[in-house]
Amino acid sequence: MKLSLGMILALCLAGLQFVAVTTVVFSSFLTSQKVLLEHAGDLLSDVGVNTITHAREFLQPAKGAAELATRLAETDVIVSENTAQLEKLLFQQLQISPQFAGLFYGDEAGNFVYVMRSKGPGPFRTKIVRRNDDARSTQLIWRDDDYNIMLARQDPTDTFDPRRRLWYQTAKAQQTSIWTDPYIFFTSQTPGITAASPVFGNTGELKGVVGVDIGIEAISGFLSQLNVGDNGAALILNRNGDVIAHPDSHLIRTANPDGSFRFTSIDEIGDPVARAAFGWLGRDGDISISEEVSLQFVNDGKSYVSKVMPAISPQLPWTIAVYAPESDFTGEIKANRTQNIWIAAAIALITAVCGLALAHLIHKPVRAFAVRASLVSQGEVSASDPLPRTYRELERANETLVQAIAERRKSETEFGRTFDLASSGMAQVAAGTGQLMRTNAKLADMLGYTAAELRGMRVQDISHPDDPVAAIFEKEDDTARSEYLHEKRLRRKDGSVIWVNENVIAIRDEAGVIQHAVLTVDDITERKAADRQIERLNRDLSHSARVNMMGQMATSLAHELNQPLLAITQNMDSALFALNKAGSDIGELKTILEETDRHAHRAGDIIRALRGFVKKDGVGKMNFDFAELTEQTLHLIRSEARDQGVSIRIRLPEIEPVYGSRVQIAQVLLNLLRNAIEAIAEGGGQRRIIWISGEETQAGLTVSITDTGPGFAPGARPFEQFETTKEDGMGLGLSICRSIVEAHGGRLWFRLDPDGLSEFCFTLPRLMPRMPKGVHDAVSA
Repeated sequence: MKLSLGMILALCLAGLQFVAVTTVVFSSFLTSQKVLLEHAGDLLSDVGVNTITHAREFLQPAKGAAELATRLAETDVIVSENTAQLEKLLFQQLQISPQFAGLFYGDEAGNFVYVMRSKGPGPFRTKIVRRNDDARSTQLIWRDDDYNIMLARQDPTDTFDPRRRLWYQTAKAQQTSIWTDPYIFFTSQTPGITAASPVFGNTGELKGVVGVDIGIEAISGFLSQLNVGDNGAALILNRNGDVIAHPDSHLIRTANPDGSFRFTSIDEIGDPVARAAFGWLGRDGDISISEEVSLQFVNDGKSYVSKVMPAISPQLPWTIAVYAPESDFTGEIKANRTQNIWIAAAIALITAVCGLALAHLIHKPVRAFAVRASLVSQGEVSASDPLPRTYRELERANETLVQAIAERRKSETEFGRTFDLASSGMAQVAAGTGQLMRTNAKLADMLGYTAAELRGMRVQDISHPDDPVAAIFEKEDDTARSEYLHEKRLRRKDGSVIWVNENVIAIRDEAGVIQHAVLTVDDITERKAADRQIERLNRDLSHSARVNMMGQMATSLAHELNQPLLAITQNMDSALFALNKAGSDIGELKTILEETDRHAHRAGDIIRALRGFVKKDGVGKMNFDFAELTEQTLHLIRSEARDQGVSIRIRLPEIEPVYGSRVQIAQVLLNLLRNAIEAIAEGGGQRRIIWISGEETQAGLTVSITDTGPGFAPGARPFEQFETTKEDGMGLGLSICRSIVEAHGGRLWFRLDPDGLSEFCFTLPRLMPRMPKGVHDAVSA
């Protein structure tokens, strides 16, 4: 949907107003939120400090408990076996120390006396465990404040043994007064800590351990009364990660399989927010930190802030942890932010309505300007008619637009005239279908159709079925190429075929979408016929040169075979003469026959070399050993080289097989070697050497043939057809050699080596090369 200029102006005005108001609202919100969150952090720190101060109040009773335990350990009553006196002593000490939960004494025999506070039926309860050999008894006594018995009974199910308790084992092991970590008391099942001291006999042996229990359940009560925001909480963690105080005291106890209780660890507590906030503290087994840690986290879609305080003291290694929802501190400003956003939306709406009316007033002259420009473009109104009343800024634009429309119509007229009168055949073609939308007279004459007949046809209908059609005529594809240029055949109305140069140009709009294509064709039928005549003449000349080359090869073969055959004939005459001669020397006859055999083998080698060139698998292309081919070629040329006093030296490394036609590569080698021999012979120099070298590269093999001849005269073009330095030469040898090498995917060139000697080089591929279409056929024809 396209919006009018008036609507756009109204929306922009309302949008800018809305953005401005919301920017102010959010800026104020973010600033206020930051201040409130900093305040929340300070508040959590204050809560932590307050909790630490309250927890430290338990440090003084703990010190007193340790001192009391030490004093009791030094009394004679403790080490005596008078249970009644021991109970009364512990009772009296418990009465004068209201902060203590209980006092007890256990000995090495397993006897135990424990006086503790009770909720009924009396304010104090005594537990006495007596052991005698394998027998034991447990007595429970409740007393009032005056030490009167209110209830007494036996507990046959009790299995308590002080020697298995942590406070006993620790005091016994350390041989000094100790404090335990917080734990759940076995009897009262409430949280607390124990101060214990070992009791020694007169000879220094351990008699037992006396201790004082201090309840810490009141700390959870204190935490439950703290106001940490509206929904926050504070808790106390022991150094091992146990939760020893929580606003909900029921969450800090967990039952053991034996019926006893232990503290709940922070990573298993029933407070999911506390787990999310502080569960990471207990992963290493020690939650000790050296400084305050402030964190923000999300639990169940709500954001929270938290604070973790360092341990209270080495004696009380407790950590205070506090958390609270962010909404407790920022809830009001968030609600205010929402309200402000609605106010901004209302202001924007009112602004939009006002802006729409204003935009309509502003846009009215612009709309008149657009209508007039459209009418001028369609030719319904003259460009010379007076302009509608509009803004001064638009008057110049109106004049420019009308002028541009006039120029465009003029260009369209000129293009149509050029299209119709062009010397090349032209057509306007629909993209995707190839439909001929418009054609000129030249194209109709080329094809023998009328313009009306062509308008009902497609490009595919006039193209030869074996020749390609541009991709944009087959399907609509805006990513296709914008220009196609190639030679192809077109079919005329009478069925004949003409060759044309076809140029296709895709016409795109501003978005790059193809609208149509312009097709331009030029008749090249006569030029193609001339090209075929030139190609035929070239093949004839190449054939003539190859016949001449094979004649030279046959001459070399006859020359090579003539010497061993003449030697064989002479040796056989000498042998017959020796046999007819009476008393002939058998040794001399044997020598003649051996020399005859050697010449016969040499003739056989020459024949085998020639057969290697023309054998059946040498006609086609295949992988072959270039070093072996070189040796076979030398069999055909060595006699000619020896006649001219030329030495041929081979410098070929261990090379991989190369790919090509053995016969054609042998022809190249033979021609280059014979040229080198003839050049050295004509030069008349004293140094008569030819080197055949090879070097392997990543692409294949590079072969170099270097000679000590005089080289070429300045300005000579050795590879040019019919260019020759020989009186009876045709000038086609090197040209054919280059064609053969290029047909194999390599190249042939001439250069001077570092010593200034003439050097012909060519390359052969190791694998099958990709050859240009038609090159191999032209060379091998």
